[in-house]
Amino acid sequence: MTRQPLSLKGRALAWLAQREHSRSELRTKLLRHLRSQAAEDDEAADPAALVDPLLDWLEKHRYLSDARFIEGRVNVRAARYGNLRIRQELARHGVAPTEGVDEHLRESELARAREVWRRKFGGEASTEAAARARQMRFLAARGFSAEVIRRVLRGGDEDC
Repeated sequence: MTRQPLSLKGRALAWLAQREHSRSELRTKLLRHLRSQAAEDDEAADPAALVDPLLDWLEKHRYLSDARFIEGRVNVRAARYGNLRIRQELARHGVAPTEGVDEHLRESELARAREVWRRKFGGEASTEAAARARQMRFLAARGFSAEVIRRVLRGGDEDC
């Protein structure tokens, strides 16, 4: 039995059923799919003329939401990563954090950095320069700011 290929709307809904996508990310995926399909079929239709109205329809019917994508991505990443890394990942998906999300991330970054550091290093700041530098590099690679890293390694709970 031969399966019929999914329509463009069916393909978009299937991708959205797997996980949330930003509008920009879904647009890129759909355009790539249409271009590869057009190369096989030798069609000269403008793919953007098909994709943009579909994306509008998906947003209108609440299948696609950048706000929902941002919220979900931030909720998943906030426990392990700093603000810089989260913003970079959102930018890679073509969105920026909303004002409320950004404020929440700023307010919670120190506590999140302390928790990540505590889980990895047991909550003890090393007195050795090499070990301290390793801890700093670890937190920096996770996307925490230099100021937050300095405050975490300085110790004390006065900032929580």
